[in-house]
Amino acid sequence: MGPMIAREPTLARLATAHSLLLEPYGLDETHLRRTLSHIMAPGVDDADLYFQYTRAEGWSLEEGIVKSGSFSIDQGVGVRAVSGDKTAFAYSDDLSWTALQDAAQNVRAIAAQGQQRQVKLGARKVAKARSLYQEFDPIASLDSAAKVALLERVEQLAKAQDPRVVQVMASLASEYDVVLVARADGTLAADVRPLVRLSLTVIAEQGGRREAGSSGGGGRFGLVRFDEAQIGIYVNEAVQAALTNLESRPAPAGEMTVVLGPGWPGVLLHEAVGHGLEGDFNRKGSSAFSGCIGQRVAAKGVTVLDDGTLADRRGSLNVDDEGCASQRNVLIEDGILRGYLQDSLNARLLGVKPTGNGRRESYAHLPLPRMTNTYMLAGDKDPQEIIASIKRGLYASNFGGGQVDITSGKFVFSASQAWWVEDGKLQYPVKGATLVGSGPQALKKVSLIGNDLALDSGVGTCGKEGQSLPVGVGQPTLRIDGLTVGGTA
Repeated sequence: MGPMIAREPTLARLATAHSLLLEPYGLDETHLRRTLSHIMAPGVDDADLYFQYTRAEGWSLEEGIVKSGSFSIDQGVGVRAVSGDKTAFAYSDDLSWTALQDAAQNVRAIAAQGQQRQVKLGARKVAKARSLYQEFDPIASLDSAAKVALLERVEQLAKAQDPRVVQVMASLASEYDVVLVARADGTLAADVRPLVRLSLTVIAEQGGRREAGSSGGGGRFGLVRFDEAQIGIYVNEAVQAALTNLESRPAPAGEMTVVLGPGWPGVLLHEAVGHGLEGDFNRKGSSAFSGCIGQRVAAKGVTVLDDGTLADRRGSLNVDDEGCASQRNVLIEDGILRGYLQDSLNARLLGVKPTGNGRRESYAHLPLPRMTNTYMLAGDKDPQEIIASIKRGLYASNFGGGQVDITSGKFVFSASQAWWVEDGKLQYPVKGATLVGSGPQALKKVSLIGNDLALDSGVGTCGKEGQSLPVGVGQPTLRIDGLTVGGTA
């Protein structure tokens, strides 16, 4: 009985994809096979079709008014042929048989340079997939009045918490995404991906000084998850952050010991390490981690995973955008580099298996090797002990954005919440601290690892080559011996 039960959600998702993406346009699997067979000329190594239907809605609250936000529906198909390391790609927002044939014709012309022999396709096989989240439309999980009331409640709670809170901005986003992948090897895969997010920024004012604090969360679940208790947690975080920043002083500059808090500070790991471990950069030899498999790239105790299999998480996927089941990939184990993140093209050229990391922003984009949920495993130290170990340095508990140069591994990060620490005690909050360093070097300087691994609250978005995707990050409290802090002083 076991395998039957496990496959049912996969078949149900295929049925949903058929009913939204094929049937209304008079298409069926025969059309998909004919299209792929037309593209697979000699010299073409791989081909796939990626159908997608996305419905998205957003609401926002500003100046005490809830503005009915955006509502959009987008659908289309991307047609791809791969020959060696070259890719031919065409896409259309028209899902008719004619449009599909046109796209295939264009792709074939680019890929095959007019050779005429047919290549046999693989037999139909439904891809293995996980069941990490429920398939439903989260936009319909609350009615409009309830969404408005939710945002108004966020504002009420924030203003009631402290008289210094002068402005509240909040937004609620929901997305229903259905994808269908058909590959030349016969693979058929589908996914139904719900995604929601609540974001909140408060501005507090005291003595003419204004400071902001932000919070929020989300994942692949319904809006009912944002109940009174959960909203209260987000509001408290945002208000406390804004009030703390009112007390902040300019950050000192120079090289110093830095302790990163748990959870969202894992974004440093994502930038400093994650991007450098993506297969395309390593195949081309342009990453600071190229050719380092089996070598020590981090301090002992540092184990970094990219895991697309965590239930309900923002970065998780049942199957990736090439029809591969998501995986729990160990990238660095106890400081030793074990593997890279692969999509099908880079995996084939490197002679390894795909890792379930082929992702694309939409049907109008090519898949690239991308992160899902990237995090460092916990160590055995008490977080309080780690902070107490700082003679003079910085404790950073929250970050804004960051960026990295893949080739050198150099990164820059802005800390949105940080404290100056002396003799193991938090002295005062600091403002404007930027952390500058090199990913490979920073990993080797990790000296203490906390036992408090936490994942972020579900708000991360990653950009690469102009494509944005939902991701997750996480880490325990970490001590790094010697990062450059660019201050405001």
